[in-house]
Amino acid sequence: MVATVSTPAFTFAGKGVPLACPSLQTHGLCIGKCSLPSVNNAHQKNNAIICSNSKIRTIISPTSVRAIATEDGQLASAESDQKITKYHFLVANAKFMLDEEEHFQELMSERLRMYGERNKEVDFWLVIEPKFLDKFPNITKRLRRPAVALISTNDTWIKFMKLRLDRVLEGEIEAETAEEAFASNPAELQFEKPENWTAPYPKYEYGWWKRFLPPQMDK
Repeated sequence: MVATVSTPAFTFAGKGVPLACPSLQTHGLCIGKCSLPSVNNAHQKNNAIICSNSKIRTIISPTSVRAIATEDGQLASAESDQKITKYHFLVANAKFMLDEEEHFQELMSERLRMYGERNKEVDFWLVIEPKFLDKFPNITKRLRRPAVALISTNDTWIKFMKLRLDRVLEGEIEAETAEEAFASNPAELQFEKPENWTAPYPKYEYGWWKRFLPPQMDK
């Protein structure tokens, strides 16, 4: 855990003189005046003073003080960093992805069944007209709308699906929340039924993809 606090410039008088800086209080542990090691226990690097003792390592620069717990973990982060998640995606027009590519429904259903048997948390979803496409003009200019994206945190599986589906475009995004990654624009999907269905099995029912939509978005 790292605690960083901005502070004005500091000065010191020479060896053996404690560093003067505003007190910092993190989980009851003061690392300000009187608790920082003296300068003769420090060395200078990249225009900063680096001090250390058995409990903490303190990096002091003219603009900030950083304290890092090294043994007992008493120091906690002053600001918890937001976790960034990388999502990999394949995107194509909805007609192809949901109505024409028969293998896609089978592959999705089989993977969902396998996850259920192994009690594994689902890490793949379908997003209809995802908003993140606005960040990819090179993709959208090649894409008929409405579009559908297959999103997963599993890069290896997405590459496998790219080979199976072929006529899809690939990319990746980073998001702080699932809501950000799954955000979508309203879209109405309408697929015409083929006049002549020659396959020896019935065509998949309209709406088969709803169970693969992100939570709260399958209505």
